[in-house]
Amino acid sequence: MHDVDVPAHAGASSDPSPTARVPGAAETADALARARAEGAGFVWVHHTDPGEGDLSGYAEVLDLHPLAVEDLETGRQRPKLERYPADEGGSVLLSARPVRYDDSRSAVETGEVLVVLGDRWVLTVSREDEGVVERARGRLDEDFLALGPAAVLHGVLDVVVDAYVAIASELEVDVSDLEQEVFSPDDRGAGTTARVYQLKREVLEMVRAARPLVEPVRRLWQQDLDLVPEEARVFLRDVADHAQQAAESVEATDRQLGDVHSAHLAEVGLQQNDDARRISAWAALAVVPTVIAGIYGMNFQYMPELAWRYGYPAALLLMVTVCLVLHRAFRRSGWL
Repeated sequence: MHDVDVPAHAGASSDPSPTARVPGAAETADALARARAEGAGFVWVHHTDPGEGDLSGYAEVLDLHPLAVEDLETGRQRPKLERYPADEGGSVLLSARPVRYDDSRSAVETGEVLVVLGDRWVLTVSREDEGVVERARGRLDEDFLALGPAAVLHGVLDVVVDAYVAIASELEVDVSDLEQEVFSPDDRGAGTTARVYQLKREVLEMVRAARPLVEPVRRLWQQDLDLVPEEARVFLRDVADHAQQAAESVEATDRQLGDVHSAHLAEVGLQQNDDARRISAWAALAVVPTVIAGIYGMNFQYMPELAWRYGYPAALLLMVTVCLVLHRAFRRSGWL
């Protein structure tokens, strides 16, 4: 069992702090009943990397739909928005894929965070998210928490999308640097090819994370969801704009990287053609003396040049002359 904390927004209660922590499902039920009775505040449950059955107690208290419980405990969900009916107004589940850049491995890594909204409660589940929920909690002040559970949803999405925008900008710079490297005269191909495929993997990770999240976030502020108050939709619309910006930036970077890859392959092909021409030219230069030497090395009895006093220097002069003519021709044609 992993750590579970249940912050309850104080609202009209006597607790002077914005949140009060209670440890388990039974206490969660009491806090939720108090929030519903007072008509103010909400309960926030956070669970890190739950396994099968870890959320069973909370599922009963929060009246979670079985499909929602399955998604929360199984994980590996694509970014999506789901609505589930229930006795207390139902719930809304949103899943997202936080990203971070690992400098030590020069790779984009993705985690997972799921947020479930209820009438007076919110449940967050995270896996390998590098503290997304904790950072979201740090951004939420007393006034913003007054918006209810939707404030938590906005806080989590805001942290996730801000990371999208930042990493998308870094990838743009990396691809621009790679583009300059490809067209550099010092580019020899091997290291550049590896860098192209490494960046391709990073960009694809970002595309898989950012692009599918655009539509769920748009639905949050455009659709008439009872669990998302009008005051929160203005903030969610801003997050949706940033998510769209990040997705478009990543897709543009992906296209640019594809163009850079094609240009790099063309450059490699031209370099290989140049190498092949040089090899062919030098091979032709080597063939000329080989042919002449081969002819006069057959040792037939009746070969006039064999008895000629100047036959040997004449053969050498012929070899040199033909080689020089060929070399000059190859230089003019650009083969050498």
